[in-house]
Amino acid sequence: MIKLFLAAERRVSSAMMVLACLLMALAAVLGFYQVITRFVFSEPSTWSEVGVRMTLIWMVMLGTVAAFRQGALVSVDLMFRLSKGTWRRILHTLITTVTIAFLAVIVWFGAEIAWRVRHQELAGLEMISIAWGYLALPVGGFFSIIAVLANHFDPRHMELDTAL
Repeated sequence: MIKLFLAAERRVSSAMMVLACLLMALAAVLGFYQVITRFVFSEPSTWSEVGVRMTLIWMVMLGTVAAFRQGALVSVDLMFRLSKGTWRRILHTLITTVTIAFLAVIVWFGAEIAWRVRHQELAGLEMISIAWGYLALPVGGFFSIIAVLANHFDPRHMELDTAL
């Protein structure tokens, strides 16, 4: 069952990383468009700044999925480095539990705020609800929970390799 979960998570995390990279590229294109319209044509675009902001929000929330999967969980590095055996398993479980609780709060309140603002429109993009921006919180949080669980069952601690 865990192998099936990890195989599905691998596909989901890969898809989230690809989407995050595409959103970063889109944000760069929109930012370039904003600079060109503002400084070359002296007619700033009203929608591109909002578009950059929205793509960056989604990029970060989807990119955290890959970060959590690689073991970039909130932890006390020194304690984790010095711990061995049972204490290390307890610490790893505690870190996983606290991280999932934090992400669950993000999912819950992100969904709640997205629902509350669903009738408001984005300034500059009047046809798009501001809820699409807030929806990045529960979506990213949900997929991050999956990545945290996958990291618990198949630990990767790559952040410790690059730490000083």
